[in-house]
Amino acid sequence: MEARSKSVEDWFSLIDQAQVLLPRFQRHEAWKTWQIEGVLENILRNPSLPIGALLTLEVGDKELFHSRSIVGAPGAKNGLPSMHLLDGQQRMTALWRSLHDDYDELTAFVSLSESDEPDIEIIRRWDRKDVRQPVWADDPKSTFERGLAPVHLLRPGSKGEAALIEWTEKATEDRDEQRQVERYLGKLRQRIASYSVPFLSLPVTTEQEVALDVFIKMNTSATPLKDFDIVVAQVEGSMGQSLHDMVEELCVEVDGARDFGKIEDIVLSVGALLLGKAPLKKTYLDRSYGAGLATVWGDVKKGLELGLPFLRSEGIFDEKRLPTDAAVTLSCALWAKVPKDSGDIEGNARFLIRKSLWRACLTDRYLKTQSTRTFADFKQLASSIASGKSESEAELFDDDLYPVVALEELMRAGWPTKKDRLPRAMLAASLRAGARDFADDANVDKCNIDSREYHHIFPVDVLGGDRDDFNVNRALNCALITWVTNRKIAAKSPREYLEIRANAASMGEEEIKKRLETHLIPHRALFENNYDEFLSARSEMVHSYLSRLANGENI
Repeated sequence: MEARSKSVEDWFSLIDQAQVLLPRFQRHEAWKTWQIEGVLENILRNPSLPIGALLTLEVGDKELFHSRSIVGAPGAKNGLPSMHLLDGQQRMTALWRSLHDDYDELTAFVSLSESDEPDIEIIRRWDRKDVRQPVWADDPKSTFERGLAPVHLLRPGSKGEAALIEWTEKATEDRDEQRQVERYLGKLRQRIASYSVPFLSLPVTTEQEVALDVFIKMNTSATPLKDFDIVVAQVEGSMGQSLHDMVEELCVEVDGARDFGKIEDIVLSVGALLLGKAPLKKTYLDRSYGAGLATVWGDVKKGLELGLPFLRSEGIFDEKRLPTDAAVTLSCALWAKVPKDSGDIEGNARFLIRKSLWRACLTDRYLKTQSTRTFADFKQLASSIASGKSESEAELFDDDLYPVVALEELMRAGWPTKKDRLPRAMLAASLRAGARDFADDANVDKCNIDSREYHHIFPVDVLGGDRDDFNVNRALNCALITWVTNRKIAAKSPREYLEIRANAASMGEEEIKKRLETHLIPHRALFENNYDEFLSARSEMVHSYLSRLANGENI
């Protein structure tokens, strides 16, 4: 390994010519505004402060890894780059984008108050009616009056110099002020251009495995990578494939693959179970995991292709309404083990997976050590599925250790918009039952669920409470209906609204009763306008439904 250095101007020249590229396994841009400010301030102060060394890998007659350009920089051109940037992409990306004014969401400015420690100020940007806000940030006169100049004027090279002259001429008509600004900013430009960035260079003879090992060790000791970033590197090293590309292809082929959370985390956890390992960081850091994931990738995809539609058929449509992450991991991994077109075997498997899904949502089994317990249950359930059984000895099914939620717990469940297992499970049960809208009679489904709203069956005003009152915000007082219907109900009492709906519906009160039942809402208790009786009646109705689901019934 050789230690060298290059000036920012030299680095920019190489990046502009696509001679410095990033290996695809590098995570994407992740720096916050304060980190961008910090690296600019370290370079601009007098004397400058270090921003840390980079790590590069020399490229010979073949790239060891799939590559991509730094965000905002020119893409790869004909021919090979001279090096891959293994460590330091966040720093170089921040410098390149801020000095090229390439950020859509921010603009960096430097104070015009002459100082040995120039202040950097980053302004947030947004669009309003196709006009970038705040408007003053793009107006030289306005920024000059605020004592600021855009950082991109300090960009090394002739384009940066030309931009500086053009900006000062627009900022002020006073020639003395123009010369003063050009002199000061010119000094800062020179400071940036000549700033020396050290780097350690792995020679072209470095083997792929060694380069990956150095990369992972450096990134897990300083700024930790996410689990997925490390596995990306492992897969590329063992298979020569880009896991990023594999995930993107999966998302194209599996409808709604991103609906249930970070797809990267889902494929890692499902892959771990299919490899006979617990979905833990320790598993992902194992050098063999990446290669193993590639070998079961077809099963991971199969599990999502079958598992995600199954979740929707059980009333769980997306991450916003997901009772527990274990429901996705366990269901998809188990569906990967189900033989296609296997008749009774598939029927038994569906029974077991339904039972495991709802017990995951309705017991305390996964409140602690979720990963290891999911793994233990998966092994038992997968064994039963493989043998065509409809029974399993999985601890998840042990009623003594993990009883299904009691009736009294339903009464204490809060509003389901919060990430809370039981309220969301109760909502999912009502969606599974059909959740036909009170007015337009449409069933809830993947296409219309985002247009539905969380409705207080007994409105807040009717109960005389407020929106912070738990008594109002119970899961038992919630239904998912269209925004149009929600607006029509407003603050009407249940009886008043039901009478209006019964008169409007062609089939009268009986039809409205059926629509309410698809939300697991008891018609009689609601019509009597007695909130306590309604809560009692609905809790019994919901509990009965949940208990049957927890036993695997396809109601």
